[in-house]
Amino acid sequence: METLVGIWVALMEGTIGFYRNNLFDIVGIVALTFGARIIFAALTNRTVRRIIVRGEGMTAKEERQREDTLIRIIATTGDVLIWLVALMFIVHSFGVSIAPIITATGIIGVAFGFGAQYLVRDVISGLFMILENQYRVGDIVCFDDTCGKVTDVSLRKTTLRDLEGAVHHVPHGSITRVANKSQEFSRIMVDVAIAYDTDLDHVERVVNEVGKELAQDPQWSGLFRSDPKYLRIHEFADSAMVIRVLGETEPGDQFVLKGELRKRLKQAFDKEGIKIPFPQRVIHTA
Repeated sequence: METLVGIWVALMEGTIGFYRNNLFDIVGIVALTFGARIIFAALTNRTVRRIIVRGEGMTAKEERQREDTLIRIIATTGDVLIWLVALMFIVHSFGVSIAPIITATGIIGVAFGFGAQYLVRDVISGLFMILENQYRVGDIVCFDDTCGKVTDVSLRKTTLRDLEGAVHHVPHGSITRVANKSQEFSRIMVDVAIAYDTDLDHVERVVNEVGKELAQDPQWSGLFRSDPKYLRIHEFADSAMVIRVLGETEPGDQFVLKGELRKRLKQAFDKEGIKIPFPQRVIHTA
């Protein structure tokens, strides 16, 4: 029993002595790490805001989105590097030489590089996408068949959230085509079927009135760049003529406006006696 007590006392004395000699160093390293993160974040924010020049046709909101995306990526990468350096200093404060760790890390990095072709491809593709300003956080984009709002961008992947709420993590190396639906401006395009015996001049007049009223409505007026207007007959279908209505909106607002325009067109057509026909089939008998 006395032996166990002696061992316990020795362990406690050793632990207390270790922390007495090294606790101040560890606390200092952690404090400096947090300070470095704050300084790095502030410098990154100020530098990116000054360096990035607004592109031709780019709004202040779009410029801000681009800057925020770059700041997030640089700050995240800097955080990882700062904490890695801090971890090495903490290990060194325990009396462990960090030279073998650095050497081993280099060897592991070389070995890892041979098997990390996809990771390198993702990072390089991500750098070009960011530098070329293909999209930013907050944009609505489609990557091939995957569409959604960009919620996060890192060097390796982009995170999208679609209309159903599903989150898609898309590695940059797998993206072959980007369709940005909210860059500079968006368009509202609605196709409506009308009967073949409809007076087209009347339809054009009604459609333009509806588009003008919608664009001047205080609830929606700030979202339009141009009034939705009758464009043309888009198609001669089996049972109807399909007309196309087109207008310009602020980036990303076309979806809600498209639904509101459809509703108002239906109400106006019912009031004006303009028919949206059901599919029809003519049968000839011998």
